[in-house]
Amino acid sequence: MNDLTEMGSVMLVVLVVVVAIGVAMLFSFVPVRLWIEAWFSGVRIGLGTLVGMRLRKVSPPRVVRPQIAATKAGLHLNTNELEAHYLAGGNVERVVRALISADKAGIELTFQKAAAIDLAGRDVHEAVQVSVNPKGIQTPRVAAMAKDGIQLIALSRVTVRANINRLVGGAGEETILARVGEGIVSTIGSADTHKKVLENPDEISKTVLAKGLDSGTAFEILSIDIADVDVGKNIGAELQTDQAEADKRIAQAKAEERRAMAVAEEQEMVARTQEMRAKVVEAEAEVPRAIAEAFRSGNLGVMDFVRYKNVESDTAMRRSIAKGEEESSS
Repeated sequence: MNDLTEMGSVMLVVLVVVVAIGVAMLFSFVPVRLWIEAWFSGVRIGLGTLVGMRLRKVSPPRVVRPQIAATKAGLHLNTNELEAHYLAGGNVERVVRALISADKAGIELTFQKAAAIDLAGRDVHEAVQVSVNPKGIQTPRVAAMAKDGIQLIALSRVTVRANINRLVGGAGEETILARVGEGIVSTIGSADTHKKVLENPDEISKTVLAKGLDSGTAFEILSIDIADVDVGKNIGAELQTDQAEADKRIAQAKAEERRAMAVAEEQEMVARTQEMRAKVVEAEAEVPRAIAEAFRSGNLGVMDFVRYKNVESDTAMRRSIAKGEEESSS
């Protein structure tokens, strides 16, 4: 009898442990606490829906708790839409916070638009905050040259407000900065003198702002303020100096080319002269041979040779006299 009683007690303990484990597993799979929290917060959601989220590998707290916050803020969101956004890879909590902020600020923002912005990779909550409180973007230092050749370096600050309707597909801050920098360069470049820009730096902001640089971007430009304008280098003078140096080098190169051509022509003339002298010497060398041949053949007699020598001496004397007269006259 005692054995049976002990066996019954053991079985009862085992049964209690099994039931406790089963209840613990049930409560771990079925978020009863979350269901109670949602029910008392005014969110009517069934336990079957929560179990279905578990089966679809959706985290019930990441869907239900943002819905509770939205309900408390006066927004009534659909659970299926929140779950679908979670399954699409979106951040449900961030979208709900953006919807609450937009509602409190009086900004028209639907769940579909907020979800699209979030899935596009933008922080929709931050966008709503920037739409309510515009932020300032400081541009890098922009260097430009006025028509008088003086370089100016400008630093500006752009105040922008997020445009909710253009967040999907609109360009970001980098485009705003690039366009503002381009506008500053073109405005300074069109100024006649750098002094005119220094006297009225606000003309830069007015001109740039009038160009509609926020077109196609996710922001609306509220103001462009020129924070600082510094005078840089005299680019015009440097360009003129570089051009003069280049012209000088070109002229030197052309002069060297002409000198080289003159030297080449002179050397060619000397070569031709030497060649002609060589031919004269060669021809003079043939004269004695021709005379000897004429003696052997009988075509030249002794008296003829004497007369030839006299003529040659007379010619040499005349040349010497003429050369002396030229030297004395010079």
